[in-house]
Amino acid sequence: MVQYQTVDGSEQALRDGTIKLHGPEGFAMMRRAGRLAAEILDALAPMVQPGVTTAAIDDTVRQMTLDGGAVPATLGYRGYTHSCCVSINHVVCHGIPSDKTLKDGDIVNIDVTPLLDGWHGDSSRMYLLGDVPLKARRLVDVTHECLMFGIEQARPGNRLGDIGAAI
Repeated sequence: MVQYQTVDGSEQALRDGTIKLHGPEGFAMMRRAGRLAAEILDALAPMVQPGVTTAAIDDTVRQMTLDGGAVPATLGYRGYTHSCCVSINHVVCHGIPSDKTLKDGDIVNIDVTPLLDGWHGDSSRMYLLGDVPLKARRLVDVTHECLMFGIEQARPGNRLGDIGAAI
């Protein structure tokens, strides 16, 4: 039997499989953290250009997260020394920032995780740099369509499997 517990955000993390039901205050805090993540990803767009290193992107994400009153949740997590993940082309996710330089035709995914007042704003965005091959553009378009199909199924009464099936 699934256990449910209403929480207000002040409790320690429940690690016993209990599903946490949040109220209006919790949702407001989730929105604040998510909004900061979106603002960071928006502000990165002009920077994500050929010639920029993924380490420079990481430095910018770190500073923007701190300026937003949050901390990067990934920084220091299990020894991870970066504030974001930057995945290029065939790196599906969780690429580690380095001195690697972005180039024309790259598909770049940046994953940011501001932790604001105990709430995570974990989000990523895909950026297409310059002349991206048609096959790669098609892949990005189809994956975005699949995401939208999955989001349509995230509603009361549906199960996680409904989301997966739609995707």
